[in-house]
Amino acid sequence: AVVYAVMLETGLNRTDYGKGVLGACFVNDLGTVIALGLIFAPFTWKTAALTLGILVAMLVLPVVSKGLRGVYAYRTAAIRTKWIAFVLFGLGALALWAGSEAVLPAYLAGMALAEFSAEDIHWLRRLRTLTVGFLTPFYFIRAGTLVALPALIGAPVVFIALLLGKTVSKIFGLYPVIARFRSRRDERWYYTLLMSTGLTFGTISALYGYSHGIITQAQYSYLVAAVIASAVIPTLIANAAFLPRHLMPAPAPAAIEEEQEEVGEE
Repeated sequence: AVVYAVMLETGLNRTDYGKGVLGACFVNDLGTVIALGLIFAPFTWKTAALTLGILVAMLVLPVVSKGLRGVYAYRTAAIRTKWIAFVLFGLGALALWAGSEAVLPAYLAGMALAEFSAEDIHWLRRLRTLTVGFLTPFYFIRAGTLVALPALIGAPVVFIALLLGKTVSKIFGLYPVIARFRSRRDERWYYTLLMSTGLTFGTISALYGYSHGIITQAQYSYLVAAVIASAVIPTLIANAAFLPRHLMPAPAPAAIEEEQEEVGEE
């Protein structure tokens, strides 16, 4: 969520540099979700049903979505958005029923819809407004209400140790690799600092552990606090000191007008 928002705000999502950052985050997050499922999810007939449901959805989604766009697109019913929301909520419910994480089928469905989304920018903007402006805050509010502030206040050393361990290990693991592909210092550090965040999937992992009884509320509180700090601090440093302004594209007048029209419609 943090990296995606930063890429959109700076316009770097339209550059090869920004697409590389987003792609790397996507692969990393997908690996995290798969690892969670393989390590902690029970392998029963429900898991097989979930796998089958995801495969069917990935095959059906692009075809049905394009068909709906051809028949019902650009009308007030917003059938495309309702269709995608219906499928995602259904897959999420199926994942929870199977004892897995609901975000896994959502990620795979997003992969299946990549071509469809790229062909329909107006729909993509409206879906982004729905998710980022409406659905995402509910998730983070729920995750935040489970944090025990007395646990954080009583053991700040644990929080600091987790924050330093997460941030430093990521930086030392990322920078040498990124340096092989980026020659400029600002590009290297900006890439590294943004990749060292992990707000969404760090929170998802902690919430998964707490809701399944793997960790206690105190441990959950330490992890979530460290995840939030490790997302905010590197992002602030990256934008303040290492923003690669030479890569930022100039805003297109047409794009600005479209955004203003869209805001007016909403």
